[in-house]
Amino acid sequence: MKRVVITGAGTINALGHSLAETLAAMREGRCGIGPLELRDVDRLSVRIGGQVRGFDPTARFDRQQLALYDRFTQYTLAAAQEAVEHAGISFDGELALRAGVVFGTAGGGVGTWDENYRTVYEAGKNRVHPFVVPKLMHNAAASHVSIRYGLRGPSFTVSTACASSNHAMGLAFQMVRSGAAPVILTGGAEAMLCFGGVKAWEGLRVMSKDACRPFSANRNGMVQGEGAGVFVFEDYDHARARGAEILCEVAGFAMTSDAADIVTPSREGAARAMAGALADAGMATEEVGYVNAHGTGTAVNDRVECAAIADVFGAHADRLMVSSTKSMHGHAIGGTGAIELAACIMALRDGVIAPTVNFEQPDPDCPLDVVPNEAREARVDAALSNAFSFGGLNAVLALRRL
Repeated sequence: MKRVVITGAGTINALGHSLAETLAAMREGRCGIGPLELRDVDRLSVRIGGQVRGFDPTARFDRQQLALYDRFTQYTLAAAQEAVEHAGISFDGELALRAGVVFGTAGGGVGTWDENYRTVYEAGKNRVHPFVVPKLMHNAAASHVSIRYGLRGPSFTVSTACASSNHAMGLAFQMVRSGAAPVILTGGAEAMLCFGGVKAWEGLRVMSKDACRPFSANRNGMVQGEGAGVFVFEDYDHARARGAEILCEVAGFAMTSDAADIVTPSREGAARAMAGALADAGMATEEVGYVNAHGTGTAVNDRVECAAIADVFGAHADRLMVSSTKSMHGHAIGGTGAIELAACIMALRDGVIAPTVNFEQPDPDCPLDVVPNEAREARVDAALSNAFSFGGLNAVLALRRL
């Protein structure tokens, strides 16, 4: 079994258009959530979100490309370019034949669906653009990254709602560890912030109208976000041979199913996923200094997750730092785990713990150190990144500092 490391990272989200901008915002505890700027926002009851602002696709892509790229693909390609450049890797010869792409998304081209529903049902037109299907399909982003870099190894898309990115990255980790591919570009993306995307989530009645306050006693729901995160997962020996900078090691992964309820999370299912990731990594609970929580800001999720962490870590739970960066960039659904992995890298590489902002009132049901409102400097040797989705599907990554 091979060791797996991360040698490149890129992201675009409500906090910034790059990894450096995103980590700077996390260090500052800056919130990227604000008023939504989109068509028919006045018909929405929820009018805030973690939007990517100031992104000009015409500056990156030509007209022919834009005809094929939904926003979730645009975000993925932008993040992938940063990750590949960061890794300093060139995909040539045998490497291109074996390297692959594994991405996660919950909705794929939601904006494309939304626009074309309007074309047919509102405008009454009987034709849509011939590229609608290849633009909106869930694997579009993965395929375009594969095309961009000539990657001909295992490439596919995972769609498991809010755990999509973690499942994708976990499978990428397993493939590199097994020797199936020496390098995989992995992560996820989402671009649901359009009228139809927000309206659908409104129907669940789990959305906050003012702020995302994970673990705070007065929390009142989640806030949607958008963006992408892309990482270069690489065989350790391959990375060392080419002199690559190593950001951290991916040490373990586990996934579980609650097999219980389609929307209500399970304490036992979440705990089994965290314990499984630790076991897969050969990692003792005492080694872990930081958990990037799923932390949606809903009453039930935060309470259940805190209880699951207590179950897994026992007395060590009191010494853990646990934060939810969704309080800053919003819940990017299928892309959220990829954006949050950046916070884990910052903790392990830089010794900076991203805070849970908007925290106002301690909750006795969430009796953990949630790093409230301000980032903290602390040496961290190991971290977990949690993702728990509707459908009861859980995916947890375990990472180590190198």
